[in-house]
Amino acid sequence: MNRQKKKLLLSNISFLVVCAIIAGLFFYSGNKNKKATIPPSDINKVEDLAGTKIGVQLGTTGDIYVSDYEGDEAGTIIEKYNKGADAILALKQGKIDCIVIDEVAAKSFIAKNDDLSILEEEFTVEDYAICVGKGNDQLLAKINDSLEELSKNGTMDQIYNYYLNNEDGTYEPYVVKDIPRNNGTLTVATNVAFPPYEYYESNMPKGIDMDLARAIADYLGMELKIEDMEFDSIIVAVSSGKADIGMAGMSVTPDRLKNIDFSESYATSKQVIIVRNGSSLSKQSFTEKFKQNFINDGRWKYLVKGLKNTLVITLFAAIIGIILGFIIAIIRVGNNMNGSFGLWNWFCKLYLTVMRGTPAVIQLLIIYYVIFASVNVSKILVAVIAFGLNSAAYVAEAVRAGIMSIDKGQFEAGRSLGLSFNKTMIYIILPQAIKNTLPALGNEFIALIKETSISGYIGLQDLTKGGDIIRSTTWEAFMPYIAVALLYLIIVMILTWGVNCMERRLKKNER
Repeated sequence: MNRQKKKLLLSNISFLVVCAIIAGLFFYSGNKNKKATIPPSDINKVEDLAGTKIGVQLGTTGDIYVSDYEGDEAGTIIEKYNKGADAILALKQGKIDCIVIDEVAAKSFIAKNDDLSILEEEFTVEDYAICVGKGNDQLLAKINDSLEELSKNGTMDQIYNYYLNNEDGTYEPYVVKDIPRNNGTLTVATNVAFPPYEYYESNMPKGIDMDLARAIADYLGMELKIEDMEFDSIIVAVSSGKADIGMAGMSVTPDRLKNIDFSESYATSKQVIIVRNGSSLSKQSFTEKFKQNFINDGRWKYLVKGLKNTLVITLFAAIIGIILGFIIAIIRVGNNMNGSFGLWNWFCKLYLTVMRGTPAVIQLLIIYYVIFASVNVSKILVAVIAFGLNSAAYVAEAVRAGIMSIDKGQFEAGRSLGLSFNKTMIYIILPQAIKNTLPALGNEFIALIKETSISGYIGLQDLTKGGDIIRSTTWEAFMPYIAVALLYLIIVMILTWGVNCMERRLKKNER
């Protein structure tokens, strides 16, 4: 058996072993018969919070209110999560002792988790409102007029009753009106992980806030565009002009009023405390868990949509990275060899320092919220630009290293034959450099694929975000995240196989 066949066999065996391990983990997770061993929370009233681990959703009023406990003499610890569902999962696993969260959302959470309960004593009371950009008085007036009219004509009561008091099916859901929409688009920023205010159903944002947003758009004669993002990004999106309004069970606070304006209140809610009650967790088979995570409500579509976006972003970002990276590498090599491109070389060095010295997630946020702050641009395009620019820095250095690895005598031989600098680079140096840098470029593209998993920071549904949506709906972290990991693994293995094939073909051409 020759070396190539051995490599292929080992690759296939590795893939099968990985799949077998993952399948074994699935079945173990689905079939283990185990009662909950995590004790109930030792919290019965608000006074018991001191000295415990309290979970909150980052940026919410619960986060603001419990901050007074942090650093107290009792040693209270505040754990902050991007989503309420994250905090719920941590509470169920015993990582925190309780959660401070909105009462309506809390009722929705415990309805699906019989091992959790709400304390009778409320933590605080608050009013919810819609946030609007500072100084956008015209839109603010329209929103207030809409809320007043929807309250008078019973639409608001219909929406609330449908989501909160519809156990017997008495109330009908709000139906979007078939009307002319000639007044532009109303973009609403929200965090679709806060039932019953916002959640996904059949791959569509649903809930009290979402139906209220649809009713407001109907009243204003506008198209509605919903942008799903992390809760703490909503005010930034509205204040920067990325969204017109923000709706996610948001209450008015003095700090928020410094950066944003608010409409009249459309709901009153309580902040309550969720604790573990010590009940046994219900056991599900592997088949039931698989159906719950991927089959019910067509949840597999979140992964398909996320995979599509991930592949599109990776492909076009790689193209940008290759083109720009090669240009930068040639400029830097040209400067090293003959001192040309002086000013351009300085800019390239600055570019490389910045792009390689700052986190990709920060670059993504700056490009979206700062550079494109006042431009209504596709999030996929923003991600392609951000990851493409980041990748170009690493491609440039890999290509430069490949060029510098070529014996200098070959360059001198080309010039002595009468070839110009550019022709020598194109016909003699670069073909060899590409062959030398192919493994490094392959590693860069593999890293690029995995790096796109941070796209959710700007509300883009990539593969990781798709798994996160499933987890926040089913409270099951193992299956959706393993599925996401498996999809990434398959993509990486395919790319690795492709790079290996290219390497073998290039080696054949040497003979």
